[in-house]
Amino acid sequence: MALPGAVPPAKLGGMTPDCSIIVRSPAEAVAFTPYVLGFHPTDSLVVLGLAGKLVVVGVRYDLPPPAAVFDEVAQMIAQQGAPEVVVLGYGPPRLVTSAVLGLVAALAPVGVRVREALRVTDGRWWSYSCSDQTCCPAEGTPCRADLAAEAVYRGMVALPDRKALVAQVAPATGPIRREMAAATERARARFADLTGEDLEAGRGGQLIRKAGRQAVREAERATRAGGMPSHGGIAWLGVLLVRPVVLDYALDRCGPDDWRERLWGEVMRLVEPEFVPGPACLLAFAAWQSGNGALARVAIDRALKQEPAHRMAGMLDRLLGLGIAPHALVELRSPVRASQGRRRPGSDRQARRSTRRRSV
Repeated sequence: MALPGAVPPAKLGGMTPDCSIIVRSPAEAVAFTPYVLGFHPTDSLVVLGLAGKLVVVGVRYDLPPPAAVFDEVAQMIAQQGAPEVVVLGYGPPRLVTSAVLGLVAALAPVGVRVREALRVTDGRWWSYSCSDQTCCPAEGTPCRADLAAEAVYRGMVALPDRKALVAQVAPATGPIRREMAAATERARARFADLTGEDLEAGRGGQLIRKAGRQAVREAERATRAGGMPSHGGIAWLGVLLVRPVVLDYALDRCGPDDWRERLWGEVMRLVEPEFVPGPACLLAFAAWQSGNGALARVAIDRALKQEPAHRMAGMLDRLLGLGIAPHALVELRSPVRASQGRRRPGSDRQARRSTRRRSV
């Protein structure tokens, strides 16, 4: 069932610290992987880098992947200190087999052991690691639903596919779009007045900084209490977050809380397109800290689609591309603070707060 020398069964960390599930077989790993990703993968190559019980890095690529991906993933897994991996290919054999075997071959030279190499197609799985017909028959093994049911019971979510995940960060449509357009025009005028007052007084952006901090705190309070800022408040936030000093302040306060994902996700969906990158970065950072790398990725993709040269989005894109787990990073500096050589307050604390570390 497993490659020679495979380690004993480990745990899969769920959405919360008490949401651990024991995985003793490839069948259980296959059933649970969608809940690690947050969606059911299709035509995908999935790699989970393991260090003991923890998934210290997890990546997914569309099939077929570029040839360079294999060496890049192998180096990344090795650099993250993951001594072994589970490799899963989702899709038909013509797409999966060459991708899985190509990655397995690239992992050997860097000293990473493959615990399991699997293909999942049409509700069944096959092992590339085992040829024993008694446990891994040629016709494949039906995917088990019991672990998936337990994951759902424990509050974990796997969306139908990645398109459903992308839909979560899509812009709002309909009447609310017109309401937000009007609210944004009022916010622009308010910002212009504030900017003019700041310049006339020679305050060097102090009023904007003060207004930004106040807007961020008010939005946080409303959302933490179970509500949401008004449309006018969201439009005002969007306009203010264009200023790096405001975005940096909001990022400093960003942690792995569900309500923060709810706040910045809603702001990103409602603001006018030109104001998307700021809240998208905040959503991505909150999601990444909570272990939801899939949501972080689609948020950053939307930010970069709107503004390819956005500095914060570019930095977070590189962070996600390296597959770095939240607990592995002690400090994240925004472009503003990095240029000033200033440390993000509380970064050590926030790095330790990530309680949703996936483990296999």
